[in-house]
Amino acid sequence: MVVYFYPRDDTSGCTREAIEFTELKAGFSSLGVKIIGISPDTAARHDKFKVKHKLNIQLAADTEKTTARSYGVWVKKSMYGRQYMGVERSTFLIDAEGKISRIWRKVRVAGHAKEVLEAVQSLN
Repeated sequence: MVVYFYPRDDTSGCTREAIEFTELKAGFSSLGVKIIGISPDTAARHDKFKVKHKLNIQLAADTEKTTARSYGVWVKKSMYGRQYMGVERSTFLIDAEGKISRIWRKVRVAGHAKEVLEAVQSLN
């Protein structure tokens, strides 16, 4: 399973990341790997995001940030000198036994989904 955390639906980077995972979904599926994107947005917002961008991956709402905290991706961030709490864009590859086999932190979106797919292929 691929679990990726992203800050917010419908922002440029988060949209591009979701589209890239959607485009590569068949490759993941052929290897028996599911993709789940998680953000603090609501399920209703996820539904609108999926329809707007024709996404066919699963998105999970973590409005209480419980899952983000447990994965250590709810962190202090800063922008323009202002500090705030938010999701650190991160991806976790979880093997068939439920163990995390690879972690990507502070993800750069461009090409990331392809890199994750290549990591999955290397495990098989």
